[in-house]
Amino acid sequence: MSDDDLWRMLREIDGMPFGAAQIAAVEQLLRRADAGDDRHLAFATRMQATTAYTFGGEPAKSFVTFSWCLAEYDRDPQPYHERWTHQLLWYFKHMVSAMLTFPELPLDRTYAVLDDMERRYRESGHSLQAVHKHRYLVAAHVGAAEEAAEWYRRWVTTPRDALSDCAGCDPTTQVKYLVRTGRHDEAVALAEPVLAGRLSCAEQPQAILTALLTPYRETGRADAAREAHREAYRRMRSRLSELWEIADHIEFCTVTGNPTRALELVERHLDWLDRAPSPGAAMNFAATAAAALRQLSAEVTVHRRAFGDRAAADVPVGELAEELAGVATALAARFDERNGTAHQSTLIGRRLAAGPTGEHLPLSASLRRRPVPGQRTGATATPAAAPAPTVTVPAGAGADELLALADEAWRTHRRDGLVAALRAYDERYGDAELPAATRARRLELRAGEPSGRGGDEEMASAIEANRAALAAWRQVPDPLRAQVVAGRLGVLLCASDEGAAEGLALVEESAAYLLTHGDQRERVAAQHRLALAYVQRERWSDALDALDRATAEAEVDRWLAGRVALHRAQVLEQLERADEFRAAAAHAHRLTRELGDGEMLTAACLAYARSVDDPADAVTACDEALPFAPADARLPLRVTRGRALLAADRADEAVDDLVEAVTLCVEQGQPGDALLRWELANAYRLAGRLGEAAEVAEEAVLGLDRAGAQAEADRCRHLLAGIYQGLGDIDAALALLDRLADNLDGPDNLPHRAQVLEEAGGILYDADRDAVAAQRFAAAAAAYRLAGHPVDELRARRRELLALHWAGDRPAAVDAVDRVDGAAAALGDPAEEPPVVTYERAMAADAVARVFTAEDRLTAALDRVSGVPERLRSIEAFGEAAQVEAFIGELLLRDDRPAEAERLLRRVLGGLPSGSRPAAQTAWLLARSLDELGRSGEAAKIRAEHGIEED
Repeated sequence: MSDDDLWRMLREIDGMPFGAAQIAAVEQLLRRADAGDDRHLAFATRMQATTAYTFGGEPAKSFVTFSWCLAEYDRDPQPYHERWTHQLLWYFKHMVSAMLTFPELPLDRTYAVLDDMERRYRESGHSLQAVHKHRYLVAAHVGAAEEAAEWYRRWVTTPRDALSDCAGCDPTTQVKYLVRTGRHDEAVALAEPVLAGRLSCAEQPQAILTALLTPYRETGRADAAREAHREAYRRMRSRLSELWEIADHIEFCTVTGNPTRALELVERHLDWLDRAPSPGAAMNFAATAAAALRQLSAEVTVHRRAFGDRAAADVPVGELAEELAGVATALAARFDERNGTAHQSTLIGRRLAAGPTGEHLPLSASLRRRPVPGQRTGATATPAAAPAPTVTVPAGAGADELLALADEAWRTHRRDGLVAALRAYDERYGDAELPAATRARRLELRAGEPSGRGGDEEMASAIEANRAALAAWRQVPDPLRAQVVAGRLGVLLCASDEGAAEGLALVEESAAYLLTHGDQRERVAAQHRLALAYVQRERWSDALDALDRATAEAEVDRWLAGRVALHRAQVLEQLERADEFRAAAAHAHRLTRELGDGEMLTAACLAYARSVDDPADAVTACDEALPFAPADARLPLRVTRGRALLAADRADEAVDDLVEAVTLCVEQGQPGDALLRWELANAYRLAGRLGEAAEVAEEAVLGLDRAGAQAEADRCRHLLAGIYQGLGDIDAALALLDRLADNLDGPDNLPHRAQVLEEAGGILYDADRDAVAAQRFAAAAAAYRLAGHPVDELRARRRELLALHWAGDRPAAVDAVDRVDGAAAALGDPAEEPPVVTYERAMAADAVARVFTAEDRLTAALDRVSGVPERLRSIEAFGEAAQVEAFIGELLLRDDRPAEAERLLRRVLGGLPSGSRPAAQTAWLLARSLDELGRSGEAAKIRAEHGIEED
């Protein structure tokens, strides 16, 4: 490569985001520069490397490049060194700060660098303000409180100059001093005017917001503390160099009572500990992570990614906490040994002891309450006692009367009445000698009696009770009651693969027997049970047939009719028979509303909400159910309502429902919270709350990755990339899109990979990083070609061409013309060209013409765009047609054909909206053509009409 190419590479590296990619690029350039004889390039590359290492998370390497540059600067001064003097002096500050974070570097060496820094600042006529600041930092690091206070006084009273830290970084360190000395109100007051101004430093505003976490919390500014955490962490979450500050955010989550949020941050950054930017950063991260993990229940595990010889594993939280605490204390001891004090061990001891203090401060944008990982609450919790009875049991009722009362309560969904009647039976007749049929009836009702154990244990209890009742009825004998109980037992057994064969046989035999020997209600109930068994085995058509048979006679019992209608709607939904599902759901809704049972009404409202086309109707149905919903239905109800609100373009309201849904999911220990977070992130995005959208989407990606759901994780990454772009964090968006493109590197994913690459190119193009954008567009075009998407390939080639053109790389742009032409030729010449093909051919011709224009090939350019406006107008692309016509007018003007240009441009201008940018550009060209025709008066009038200044 030529020297010009290498210098161009250096400029491109300067525009890259900090991180591993920039470091790899600058190291590659450094090897090439050292292989040549351009001393200036070698010096400039090492200066760039020093910045890359400092902010890219590898400060130890910056010591080498800085020392080389300083020695070169002193040994053999060159004219070009003057350009770098200010930067070289500035780097002394980075060196002193970084040296403090490596315990293997003697403290004397840091003092020597400080002395050299002071000498050079004096000799160059600069203020010693920055020197005093860094002497304060050293004193504070070793715990010399009085010395630190004196250097702090000198620092803040010495005039600032061009080598002082920026207007955000100096106050950040001052805020930390005030916090350390307990002056929290002063810290907030100092920072307020800083935050109100413009902060453009690479470390701001995230650094000062992080420093303000404690003073905001200590002074009762809860909202400010929450927003500072969210904004600062969002900005630093992808930068390894910020690991120390990320530790501050983990501790903030711990002390504010947010263990779930703290765990998420620990797990997200845990593997960074293996490549920490410095031992100091590792020490503080390990300490705050250990303190956070100590707040969690012992059964929680933390996923640890593979590194070196260590395999990926889920580590028990207690084990990991102690390991990290050991890392932190060992590093603190090394620092203290170097410094000759116990200060670092004291600080780390405090961090390890951190726990919740004061009132809980909700931080998560996805959780409404404070669930603690490993501690389940909500619908799955065991009740403290049986529900209090709300029905009156007759004092003189006999055994059979009590059982009849219990059976009626069971039939009508009155669990309180069932429990009350059976409790009275057991108290009065539990030890009495009763007929076998009465005892069998009591055993049968035990299956409906809640055990309080929930879940699988509740199911096992019901199966055991039904088996006992079945045996009892067979012994009586009573074949009809035996078949009723056999049907119930069969439905329960069908819920598991192990018991499905036995269960289905029992249900089918029961239904056949009762069809012949049972009364109308027993026939309906038997068909309903048969349908439920088929539902358990996902035999949807058979289930529908049974439900249709039950429906024909269901009027005998309105409660049974309601259950049949409800399950029929659900089966029709599974069969995707939309019109019938809609009608069945409406019918079930009407029946259950009349019954007034909260559980049935909730299920019917949910089915109805899923069936309707108008999302407003779905929201209304959910609202009807909310006051009556049982605990285990609140989660699906909130999810359904949130989705309906999103469909109704009411994203702000949807956020509340989806936050509650995520909270319920976590509280109940159910899987799927990551998928719900994905939906919540999209709701935040649609509501314009992009900061919260980013936070929740990051949580979702982390959860989906951990669950091994790569396809869903990648789709969420795509959403998150768009959110980052909306926040203006294009480097984070690009990093995600690059990761996504890598994940989609397979033959089945080629169209999606191409789309992602093209999106990345578009972001780079809009950011004027045209050379890199061209690379992405080229990769996208190649992927489109392999996927067999020729129209998309042509679009990507066109965009590659324009990116190269605007990057000023004319040779590459000219070479790209052949690729554009090849992609256009691959479309063939269909008799009836689709509009999209017409559009892409036309815009490709326009792009090629612009490249030819830059090469002064005006005739070739005009040939390319000949007829293009007409083709665009034929597909109603009127704006693009006018744009191309204005370009043709410019070409005619440059080709010394002002009369033709004037006629064309006047016509184009007449069709453009007044005040628009295209109108202004066209008017400017028209005025130029009139000038060349000697009609300066008309030209002046055009300029005046469109507010264009004279050339």
